[in-house]
Amino acid sequence: MRKFYLLILGFLASQSFYGQIQDHNIEMKELIAKEMNAFTKKMTTYNINPNTLNYDLQYQRMNVTLDPAVYNISGSVTSHFMPNQNMSSIYFDLSDVLVVSQVQYHGSNLAFQQLPTKEIKIDFPASIPANTLDSLTIHYSGAPVTGNGFTTTTQSGTPILCTLSEPYGAQDWFPTKQSMNDKIERFDFKITTPSQYNVAANGKLMSETLLPGNQKLTFWRTAYPTAAYLIALSITNFVKLNDTIGSPPFPFVNYVYPSTNANATSMSNIEWTKQIMATFETYFGPYPFRNEKYGHMEFKFGGGMEHQTMSSMGSWSKGLIAHELAHQWFGDKVTCGAWNDIWLNEGFATFGAVLANEKLLMTNAEFKNFLLGEINNITSAPDGSTYVPDSGLSSVSRIFNNRLTYVKGAYILRMIKWILGDAAFYQAIKEYHARPDLAYNYAKTADFNASLLQSTGKDFTGFFNDWLYGEGYPTYTTKWKQTGNQILFKVSQTQSSPSVSFFEMPLPIKVNGTGGETAYFVLNHTANNQGFLEAVSFPVASVEFNYEYQILEKNSTVVQDNTLSVSSVEMEDFALYPNPAKNELYLKGINKSADFSIHSIDGKLIRKDVYHPGKAVGISDLVPGSYIFTINDKNIKFLKN
Repeated sequence: MRKFYLLILGFLASQSFYGQIQDHNIEMKELIAKEMNAFTKKMTTYNINPNTLNYDLQYQRMNVTLDPAVYNISGSVTSHFMPNQNMSSIYFDLSDVLVVSQVQYHGSNLAFQQLPTKEIKIDFPASIPANTLDSLTIHYSGAPVTGNGFTTTTQSGTPILCTLSEPYGAQDWFPTKQSMNDKIERFDFKITTPSQYNVAANGKLMSETLLPGNQKLTFWRTAYPTAAYLIALSITNFVKLNDTIGSPPFPFVNYVYPSTNANATSMSNIEWTKQIMATFETYFGPYPFRNEKYGHMEFKFGGGMEHQTMSSMGSWSKGLIAHELAHQWFGDKVTCGAWNDIWLNEGFATFGAVLANEKLLMTNAEFKNFLLGEINNITSAPDGSTYVPDSGLSSVSRIFNNRLTYVKGAYILRMIKWILGDAAFYQAIKEYHARPDLAYNYAKTADFNASLLQSTGKDFTGFFNDWLYGEGYPTYTTKWKQTGNQILFKVSQTQSSPSVSFFEMPLPIKVNGTGGETAYFVLNHTANNQGFLEAVSFPVASVEFNYEYQILEKNSTVVQDNTLSVSSVEMEDFALYPNPAKNELYLKGINKSADFSIHSIDGKLIRKDVYHPGKAVGISDLVPGSYIFTINDKNIKFLKN
């Protein structure tokens, strides 16, 4: 779920192109506003409900009666669960607005309590042993809380009922387990409606059966593990479109309004889903729910929602279609394990929409202009972390922050791609969502970091400390001078926020010759005022920094400086990194073993030892603070986290 802010510069794009972007802005604003509204009513809830940690919810069967013309739900949900310890009672998340009439267990009725904490507590007649599969059925009815994830309204004068449960709205319309640690392994929908309506939902359509009294029973089943907030349905007089998608093909199922079916542009964009599916399968790997389907069900909320196997759509722009499809890998197959890490859902899906722009929707000039707009959005304020701290969970606008969660989250991935290179990055992404402990499960940023390390051998801890947990962005000054067949660079950096003392980053440099020649360099910037010496075989006319917007920065400058000298650059080609550091330090520019010392900032000797090139210097035993590292008469200050 995403909204774009685009800076309009010059004549790089057509009016129709900007019209599409503006339409998409409106859709995304509507969607995020809806998410914020739903979340606001849930701020007293939790990432984890401790009362539900003592069992694994393995299967649920919803058997309910729904009529889009009547704001009500009635029926039952049967839950199969396995305790992980002996248990004498069980809790489910359920709104106390809905009335539970009966809990059936092995042919008997159980005692239960509906709690103001939006839970139902059910007591068993005897303790259930750990690792014993058991089940019960909760009968309930009522009018769900309005303004959250259960809504009835009309489309073209026809009633429609639809749901959108992110983050905690599932409990408003069925008893379940919403904690971000336990997916429902299998879910069945058995929905009775007036016969004129069609029901869209997750998974595979098993049957539709006409019943007496102009009623119809619709049976959907999903056998993929699903987070409770991704369980969804939509009911109205849909036109049902059955097709195939992918190679080899699997079902492509769309439930759309009659008015949408008659709209050529909307139908063309739905057909375009096949192109972006092929692109995502190339870069992300096979679609995760091939055994069931992919498709869309139209609903009356703004924007879209990545309901598993069947995205709910309020409109049909290509950017929105791409964003919700990308969520099937990132958000659905692998789901953020806490709302603090929502960037693992929204940043990745936004990256997917950016990939669609790059590969299918924009020219190179349009794409560069789009990236500049994203950078300007991110750097429009000097601070704010993409990771949502616990204190931020009390602010809905902080969690669903377009600038930080969506756009900066996506740009963090773009920078990882720049660091690794395209091939290694996309392979690492494929391996991330395929790992047995993460696939169809929950993940946090530490899991993603560990997966990157396993795939690439590169530890991104320092990178995430700066770009994800830290705040702000750098501004660079790059000085250069050509001397014969060499070009000298000296790079300094300032930071917009004091939360990051230095952004380590490989810097993209393009050198343009007087005769139209070009050369490209990557400067491994690990210390401030660092010097670099590179070979160039032609007269240099100009130097470009961040020429394809590979990294985040703002107001950086490039200047020719004839006072630079080879000796000064070589002398500066010494660095201690990462800085700040937590457990280890590395040195650049020291090629022989040498004695080193570490002093506290007040001059007290802390350690003397011998440095061996290529070996890390361990500092895990140092208390956090500032220190001076001395080697070969070079002194450099570093910060221990």
